[in-house]
Amino acid sequence: MSPAKARPSFAMRQLLRHFWQGIFVLAPIGLTIMTLVWVFERVDGLLRGYVKYPGLGFVLVLGTVVLVGWFASYFFMRRMFKHLDGWLEQTPGVSFIYSTLRDFFEAFVGNKRRFTQAVLVNVHAEEVWMIGFLTNKDLDNFQLGAGFVSVYVPQAYNVAGQLYLVKRDRVRPIEHLASGDVMKYAVTGGVVDSVDTKPA
Repeated sequence: MSPAKARPSFAMRQLLRHFWQGIFVLAPIGLTIMTLVWVFERVDGLLRGYVKYPGLGFVLVLGTVVLVGWFASYFFMRRMFKHLDGWLEQTPGVSFIYSTLRDFFEAFVGNKRRFTQAVLVNVHAEEVWMIGFLTNKDLDNFQLGAGFVSVYVPQAYNVAGQLYLVKRDRVRPIEHLASGDVMKYAVTGGVVDSVDTKPA
């Protein structure tokens, strides 16, 4: 019979415990800082060939975006952007890319936001529920009738997701949680605690 495997000493176990605790504290902070630095460098680099001072390009790009948003709030500018929008939608080869990106951004931050109604959806098996977002209540274009709705189900730790067209009775609204909290819970694989708040 082989001798019992030696267990790590108490001091070593404490050292390992503190090491992992430090990782859990520093990793989210470090990754957040790295992401912000990456975004800053990419945006700042857009005008690096024209400006000499670090950070000035970032300020100019940010200021330009805010200025365009400010101009777009005026009636005559809205009409101009509407004409530009129509021209891009009718341009072959450009319309698909432009309309897809436009609708994607509007779904998150525009006036036509779609990810505001969190739901539980039953698709694959009875009493197995997935977290999703009700994106369309009218599917007449697909000739499925009024009994069907579309639900987008995000994937954990991924920017991808899956769209399901399901019967209304397979969907349960999540009304006691804010949609942002539900999205965070879904994309982190359920490791982030949901917060009992009213929907935003």
